[in-house]
This record gives sequence, structure tokens and C-alpha cells, in this order.
Amino acid sequence: MATVTRRVAARPRDYVRVAGPEAEDFLQRMLSNDVAEAPCGALLLTPKARLIAPLVVVRRSVDDFLLLTEPGLGETVAATLLRARFAAKVEIEPEEHTSVIVFGGDGGIPNDELGEPGSELLDAGVAPTLSADEVERIRIESASPAWGKELDETILPAEAGLDKTHVSFTKGCYPGQEPIARLHYRGKVNRSLRVLDVERAEPGDEVRHGEKVVGRVTSAIADRALGYVRVEVPDDAELAVGAGGKTARTLPA
Repeated sequence: MATVTRRVAARPRDYVRVAGPEAEDFLQRMLSNDVAEAPCGALLLTPKARLIAPLVVVRRSVDDFLLLTEPGLGETVAATLLRARFAAKVEIEPEEHTSVIVFGGDGGIPNDELGEPGSELLDAGVAPTLSADEVERIRIESASPAWGKELDETILPAEAGLDKTHVSFTKGCYPGQEPIARLHYRGKVNRSLRVLDVERAEPGDEVRHGEKVVGRVTSAIADRALGYVRVEVPDDAELAVGAGGKTARTLPA
């Protein structure tokens, strides 16, 4: 019988513990998603709905939560929560762990951020089987936004599609809720993420439709690129990327 090699991707992260008798209530007031449904994705936002950090919320016991965020953002998450804690009976502190994503696996934290069902395992001692370039290609082809590339404090969550995965529109108030809800119910975004088939591109390359600049590349590898493109540009439009005007087309989502 042939041996099937598990596809395992390293997942660099920072981790913050939030624990105490009022931990759930505190996180409900601070995060964009319903933490009673943990594990779940969530966002830590400014009052104007600008992104502070994307999170995965894991509940380890009744009053013990672990927040998984992007590398380098753990200190920012902890500091933001500490400033808002006031008299809430919660402890907020960093923790050290390791994460891998096992495609098709189960038994850990459900994770489909790379476009395929998988399981995120903490401290499992499982070695990655995919290279960093292989994981980056999977990420780009699944239009999964990455911090520092597609995500920063200038991005509206809906532009990156995070309103579909990281936001509850039925839970109570949290910082940024009003502009998030207003855009969802009354407005529309001007740009969204698209995967492009292009011979070669670099982050920062302009994307043009005819003579008009309609977007910009945020990530690229080999013949694939990811970037924000204005929503009025048709999916089947022929686009030009970069100074050389390389021809590009949108790949199906």
C-alpha cells in the first residue's frame, strides 16, 4: 500500500491568553465575532473599523481563551486589550506556542484560511512538509490575505472579505461595529482581492484596465499574483500589470 504524505504547512503566530471570570464578556465587548462560538475568526478594530489585528479565538475552558494572531502583533493585541480592561476581572498575557496546519486533518482548530479544510495544531511536534514557497502559492491562489501584504491599518475588513469570516452582525457592540454594519447594510466597497494569472509580477506593481490604474499587486509568486482591484472591473477583463504591461487575467474565485 502506498504511503500518503500529509501536507503540513508551518503557521507562524503570536499568542495572547485572556482568562478570568469575565473573560468571555470582555472579549465579546472587544472583538468583532461572537466568541461564544469559538473557535472562530475575529478582528480587533479601532472605533473607525480600522484593523488592529486579525485573530483566531480558541476557548480552552469556561474562563480561559487563547488568541492566535499574526507574528509581531501579539504585543499590540495585549497592549490594546490591557488599555480597555478597566475593572474587568481578566488576565491578559502573552504565551509561547507553535502552530502547523494539516490539510485534511482534524482534531485541532478548524482552519480553512488557505482555501482547503484543515486543522491547526498547537505544539504538536509535527514537521512541515510544504516549503514556504509552496504555502505562499496556495495562499495566493486561495486569495487569503496576509498581514503586511494584503492587510494593514489602512484596509477595511470588507475589502479583504473578512466581514464574511470574522464578523458577527447579530452580537452586541464592539469597537468599530457601527462603520462595519453601515458598510454591510448600506454601502459597498470600492475594491476587492483578486487572483491574477500573469507571467510575472512584483508587489507594488500597478494593475491597469486600458489606460486607467484600477489596482495594485500585493503578493506574487511565479505566474500568480494577488492584489486589490476596483470592483467595477469585469472578471473577464484583460488587465496589464507593471511597467512592462504584462497581460493578466482574473482567475475564478
